Amino acid sequence: MRIQDAVLDALEKNRGEYLSGEQLASSLGVSRNAVWKAIQKLEEAGHKIRAVPKRGYTLAPESDVLTVQSVSRFLDTDMPVYLQVQTEVTSTNTLLKAQAEQGAPEGTVVIADEQTAGRGQRGNHWHVEPGANATVSVYLRPTAISAALQFDLLRMVALAVCDVLDGYLPEDMRGRLRLKWPNDIYFDNDKMGGILIENSLYGNRLGASVVGIGVNVRQRRWSGGAPNATSLALVRGCADRDLPEPREVCRAIAAACAATSAGEYDADILRTRYMARLWRGDGKVYRWLPGPLPSTYCGQPADALPFEAAIAGVTDDGRLQLRTADGTLLPPFAFKEVTPLL
Repeated sequence: MRIQDAVLDALEKNRGEYLSGEQLASSLGVSRNAVWKAIQKLEEAGHKIRAVPKRGYTLAPESDVLTVQSVSRFLDTDMPVYLQVQTEVTSTNTLLKAQAEQGAPEGTVVIADEQTAGRGQRGNHWHVEPGANATVSVYLRPTAISAALQFDLLRMVALAVCDVLDGYLPEDMRGRLRLKWPNDIYFDNDKMGGILIENSLYGNRLGASVVGIGVNVRQRRWSGGAPNATSLALVRGCADRDLPEPREVCRAIAAACAATSAGEYDADILRTRYMARLWRGDGKVYRWLPGPLPSTYCGQPADALPFEAAIAGVTDDGRLQLRTADGTLLPPFAFKEVTPLL
């Protein structure tokens, strides 16, 4: 490990406390001059370090450069985590998939400060402002989950992310955080985040999964194509200093890792929790638009009209079940076969 990385690691582990040059030099087995040079290099890299005579060095509270050291302190999981922090990538999922194909171990996590070509389901694009949001992908081998029930992995991850976000909301707001089928995180009727899971099968089980999560944390404005986007900043209406650092979403990744690597799980409890979080899963009738893809019920979207129905559930394999006002249970819909009207 480079001296500057070792110094940064010590400062991160002791945030809020001062470490003298002598303490750092002694613990790292280097000279005080080497520590001073490392501090200079860290400041040149953008880290904000306070130096006080007779007290030493400490990371300033506003220092939020994305590094392995700064993220590692938020990870609390029994699974070994192999963490990578990137300044800029096209897509964390794309990068991690390539690494998985080259033999990356389970628990490999890629975090990026900026994602230039983030992807959602079926190629949808995910737009993020550099440094303002949480963009994370994790490599898992959830072999306890059968191929037929692979949507359970998305249920686990989505609930883990919601648990983390709840911790940053006032108590009276927590009931408003929902999961919009199949993979979006909503606050009321606005999108706060999304999940993209790309699975590889091994026989009739899940063999490997790349789990990508994006959460809007401090972003307040979006370019075209995001009419109902929101963020923790907009929901809470507070300044950045009162918001969590985007990297803290890593704790959701750790929770997802623990849940999916623990072996057997209670599918009934998992699905009950998911349904309790489901956006518009309150049994009320809402308007739906067929498409954009054709479906068993509606045929070609161009030939179909909007219709009214309530969410009846989500099938084991992740398709949406709708029931019309007269009680008719419609054939289940796959992703993009039906769209809710806001």
